[in-house]
Amino acid sequence: MKVVLYPSVEEWNSLLQRPAIDSSVLEGTVMEIINTVKEDGDKALFEFARQFDGTELNDLAVQPAEFEAAGKQLTAALKDAIRTAKNNIYRFHREQFKAEEPVETAPGISCWRKWVGIEKVGLYIPGGSAPLFSTVLMLGIPAAIAGCKEVVLCTPPDKEGNIHPAILYAAQQAGIKRIFKAGGAQAVAAMAYGTETIPAVYKIFGPGNQYVTCAKQLVQRDGVAIDMPAGPSEVCVLADESANPQFVAADLLSQAEHGADSQVLLVTTDETLVGGILEEVYKQLETLPRKKLAALALEHSKAIVMKDLPAAMDLINAYAPEHLIISCKDDEAIGEQVVNAGSVFLGNYSPESAGDYASGTNHTLPTNGFAKAYSGVSIDSFVKKITYQKLSGDGLHHIASAIIEMAEAEGLQAHANAVKIRR
Repeated sequence: MKVVLYPSVEEWNSLLQRPAIDSSVLEGTVMEIINTVKEDGDKALFEFARQFDGTELNDLAVQPAEFEAAGKQLTAALKDAIRTAKNNIYRFHREQFKAEEPVETAPGISCWRKWVGIEKVGLYIPGGSAPLFSTVLMLGIPAAIAGCKEVVLCTPPDKEGNIHPAILYAAQQAGIKRIFKAGGAQAVAAMAYGTETIPAVYKIFGPGNQYVTCAKQLVQRDGVAIDMPAGPSEVCVLADESANPQFVAADLLSQAEHGADSQVLLVTTDETLVGGILEEVYKQLETLPRKKLAALALEHSKAIVMKDLPAAMDLINAYAPEHLIISCKDDEAIGEQVVNAGSVFLGNYSPESAGDYASGTNHTLPTNGFAKAYSGVSIDSFVKKITYQKLSGDGLHHIASAIIEMAEAEGLQAHANAVKIRR
């Protein structure tokens, strides 16, 4: 990790740059995959499974026998862990679903909103070296609470054509019954436009590599909604003298091990902390099975020393991290100063891993600076809020002159007449 001391505001833009991706080349490759799926449907998905996953599939859909076998392949401890996470995620997200009371904006005028689940949603779950079965819970549970009628899940198969049993077990816990063996940009295309086997959906959720992210952005141009723009995962840790260097190092590495394009940021006002934390980072790095990936992520990560806390918070809000850990003695007060972040972890005993798995909050979050304008996934992501209004004759009479005056001023006489004819 590069150490940067007391950078000026003018240096922040270059200092806070995320790892760059050549999007022009990427878009061309992904668009070719999307068009192939649109034209050839299932045939394209079988071919891409051979090409990218190294497997010959006979069927894209996961069969009931595969669901039944999944639980038998997992340890009791892992199944207990998945159920614990499920319960906490359910509790947190269920409280977000609130019926709204009608509002009488004026005598005889009642307005309200109705929450309606998006009818058809698609979930993308990465497989490969890190099958994210936790994301099945993070997306499937709020979809169920929201009342989405059709939930489909796509995830890449292994070389034997199987789906990781933990993904299948988590899907069962979340009530998801339709799972398909398709990964990458081709899975996003299948859910966006439909194939003979995989139904088209109205909104697509889920993390993925640069191809998946690009595919989601491209299908959005055709009117298919997505959860949020996203890029490689990231964490920022704000630490003061009360922070435990071992804890901070572990937090930084827990994010770095996601992949070479992940980024970690350490921000502190105490220059003496940096050496101890970095020493612990490299010590713990040697014990990690994914140390090569984590080491590559650390190469474009930074430890930044700021002159005081206000400057540190300005820097962090400018960065808008996906995850922000505040390892400081006044963590809650400092947390109130956060305006741009996906999810905030307060104190020395709130590791990012808690939110990633089992505290109850959602781990599908805006990255790449999008936390300046986007929120993480929640119940809101899976519902539409339809507005209603009902006016009595007296209610319309009370606002008739205002409507007519405004409509005629805008040159929309028919709008005015729709009120005049009722007077």
